[in-house]
Amino acid sequence: MTGRELLVLGVAAACSLSVMGWIIWSERPVPAPPPPEPAAAAEAAPEPEALEVDAERVAELEAAAEAAPDDAAVRASLGDVYFDARQFETAIAWYEEAVAVDPAYVDASTSLAMSWFHAGDTARAIETFERSLEIDPAHPRTLLNLGIVRALGFRDLEGALAAWEQVIAAAPDSREALDARELLDRVGAAHESAPAAGLP
Repeated sequence: MTGRELLVLGVAAACSLSVMGWIIWSERPVPAPPPPEPAAAAEAAPEPEALEVDAERVAELEAAAEAAPDDAAVRASLGDVYFDARQFETAIAWYEEAVAVDPAYVDASTSLAMSWFHAGDTARAIETFERSLEIDPAHPRTLLNLGIVRALGFRDLEGALAAWEQVIAAAPDSREALDARELLDRVGAAHESAPAAGLP
């Protein structure tokens, strides 16, 4: 499993815990304050610590990118290297190059969206997810991550649930659908536990 997959799974786990806590908190019988602005939510999230990149791998990929200016895949691979190292600003630059070379490259566009989210720009992440869905409205990884970003970045539970349900409808046997079911189950369990905690 790559660092990028582990990081996305970590965000999914954090999302499920955050959403459960948020549901219970927001259902207390006192007026809930409005959800925070996306920028405030991003500032509250701890910045992941950057890691060292494999310099030899970067040099190899950069040489390949220079030799093939129309190769979107090698640029996305460079983005992946920097994403794995949690160096999101540099990942963004390479994913943007990949999408510039191939505007229909939905995987690179979705990775770009997640990089924007991790870099603290939730609104830009949502815009980029929307562009990914214009390319492929049923792309499972886009829908799964859109739900995570809606839940964590905007506290938009309704939007998150809708995105995760779309994942299951679009690709019921996919790994993303499995993750979406787990997130939906956790949200449902949080709702069920609210009365047990003396909440309405």
